[in-house]
Amino acid sequence: MPVKDVDKMSIYQLFLQHIIYSLKAAGKAAVVVPTGFITAQAGIDRKIREKLIDDRLLAGVVSMPSNIFATTGTNVSILFMDASNKDTVVLIDASNLGQKVKDGKNQRTVLSADEEQRIIEVFNSKTAEEDFSVVVSYDDIAAKNYSLSAGQYFDVKIEYSDITPEQFAAKMQGFSEHLESLFGQSRNLEVEIKQQLAGLKLNEK
Repeated sequence: MPVKDVDKMSIYQLFLQHIIYSLKAAGKAAVVVPTGFITAQAGIDRKIREKLIDDRLLAGVVSMPSNIFATTGTNVSILFMDASNKDTVVLIDASNLGQKVKDGKNQRTVLSADEEQRIIEVFNSKTAEEDFSVVVSYDDIAAKNYSLSAGQYFDVKIEYSDITPEQFAAKMQGFSEHLESLFGQSRNLEVEIKQQLAGLKLNEK
């Protein structure tokens, strides 16, 4: 296993290693972890992810919305392990789903039945949906520093719009005027601060 200093590990790290060690040839498991686990670039978390990917033990990951549990604001993700899955892995970013509701003194995020069904269907079918899910190989994940965050695999979209030279010049003029206004406010503030400092006197008793 990744480390020997048991007393320095979080409970979920110990539990994860126990589950990995206990998986049979076709074993499956689901474990809730802090979302920070899926991108940590050093330490025990990174080593555990390397184990999952290098040994091809992962089926997918679902990053959940914040406050999905009423008792904690910690963002969580769900790791789905499958020792028989040697093919592709599905990563889902469900962090933008759900509705905030009051639960006693706490606030939590609740997924609708349709949202839950969407996650289930995308996961089971290993479907890629824009800005929601990706299907990647183990080699893809290793090349991305073993990141299990779906967002790091989304395509970067650049939108272009056609404008005339006159429209471009007008936009640049607007930007320049706004910037000059900010510079002017900064100069005025600087003068005011200097005047205030010059007027300060030590109160003597």
